[in-house]
Amino acid sequence: MQPKAPKLLEDIRDAAAFIGEAVRGKGLADYERDRLLRQAIERNFEIIGEAMNRLAQHDPDTAGRISKHRRIIDFRNLLIHGYDLIDHRLVWSTIDEEVPVLLAEVGALLRAAP
Repeated sequence: MQPKAPKLLEDIRDAAAFIGEAVRGKGLADYERDRLLRQAIERNFEIIGEAMNRLAQHDPDTAGRISKHRRIIDFRNLLIHGYDLIDHRLVWSTIDEEVPVLLAEVGALLRAAP
C-alpha cells in the first residue's frame, strides 16, 4: 500500500460513515423532502469519489481491491457535473446497497495497512 493510501481510505470511510449516520431511521421520502439532507449526502459522495479517484491515481492496486471503484468515481462525476440528472431513487439505493459494502471493504483494507 502506497503512503497516501491510508489517509484516502480514512477519508472514504469517514464520508461513508457520515452518510450511514445521516440516513439512520429515514426513508426515501425523507430524503426527497429534505434539501439539507440531500446536499449533505451528495457532498459526502463527492468526497468519497474524489478520494477514490486519488487512490486510483496514487495506488491503483489498492483501489482495485475495492469493488466498483470505477463506478464510485463515475458517480462522483455525475453528482458534480450532472446535478440536473440526479435521480433520488438511485442515490437512495446506492446508500442502501453500496455504502455498507464500501465501508466493509475499506475497513478491511485499513486493518491490513501497515
